Amino acid sequence: MKNECGKSRTKDNPYEIWTAPGFEWRVLKKYKSEEAEATDPYARWFCATSGPGTYGSYELGDGYAADIRRYGTLVEKNGVRV
Repeated sequence: MKNECGKSRTKDNPYEIWTAPGFEWRVLKKYKSEEAEATDPYARWFCATSGPGTYGSYELGDGYAADIRRYGTLVEKNGVRV
C-alpha cells in the first residue's frame, strides 16, 4: 500500500500530533506505510518534538514509531481532533 505520509510537512501542518505528559510529537513524515511499519520494530517518523528540555520550542529529528505509539496518545490527525 502507498505511504500517504511520505512527503515532509511543516510543524504547523503535521500529519499527526501525539502527546504524553510534558511531551508533544508532531509527525512531519513517515518513512514507511502502515503495513510495513507493523513488521518493523525500528520504523521511524520524522517529528518536531517538544518536551521539558526544549523550553517551549521544538527539536526536529527521527523518533521510533513504536515508542511514540507506546508512550503517546493520538490527539490530532490531518488537522482533525480525534
